[in-house]
Amino acid sequence: MDDSAADPFARFEAWMAEAAKSEPNDPNAVCLATCTPEGVPSARMVLLKGIDARGFVFYTNLESRKGVELAANPNAALCFHWKTLARSVRVEGAVEPVSAAEADAYYASRARGSRIGAWASKQSRPLEGRFALEKAVAEYTMKFGISEIPRPEFWSGFRVLPRRIEFWRDMPFRLHDRQVFHRDGTGWRTEALYP
Repeated sequence: MDDSAADPFARFEAWMAEAAKSEPNDPNAVCLATCTPEGVPSARMVLLKGIDARGFVFYTNLESRKGVELAANPNAALCFHWKTLARSVRVEGAVEPVSAAEADAYYASRARGSRIGAWASKQSRPLEGRFALEKAVAEYTMKFGISEIPRPEFWSGFRVLPRRIEFWRDMPFRLHDRQVFHRDGTGWRTEALYP
C-alpha cells in the first residue's frame, strides 16, 4: 500500500479513478449502513455523488427509510468494494445535510425522468402495485410538461464526515494490507492493522 499518501481523500480519489477504469458498472456504488431508532443496523446500496475534503456525498428522498434513520441518528458507515481491483474502503462518521445549493445543483444535473421519479416515488413506503407508481409518474410528467422540474423539499443529500477511513487491499494467503486513517483534530493519524 502506498503509505506516502498522508491524505485519505487523495488516496480514495486515486482508487476511485482506478475503479472507474476497471469496474463494469457503477464504480461509485457503496453500501450505506445506518441504524434504526431501536439500534438495529440497516444497510443498502447507494451511489456516491461527490467527495471533497469534508466528506462523501449521496442523495436521497429524506422521507425514505435511510432519510428517517439519519434524521434520528446522524451517523453512518460506508463500504466500497471494487472486485476487479480486490480493494475496499470503509468509512465511518457523522452525517450532515448538504446545502440547498448543493442539492439544487445536483438535482438539476439529473436526467429529466429521474427528476420526475423523485416526485413520483414515495420511497421506502408500501407500493400497492406497479400501476400506482406508473400513474404517479404520468401525473407529474403532465404537471411539469416542458417546464423546469424543481427539487422537491423532501429530496436532498447527506455528507458523511469521516472519523475513520480504512483502506483494504487483497494480498496472497489472506495476508491483506489494511491501513486506517483516524481523524485527529484537523489532521489524520494512521495505523496498520493485522489482516
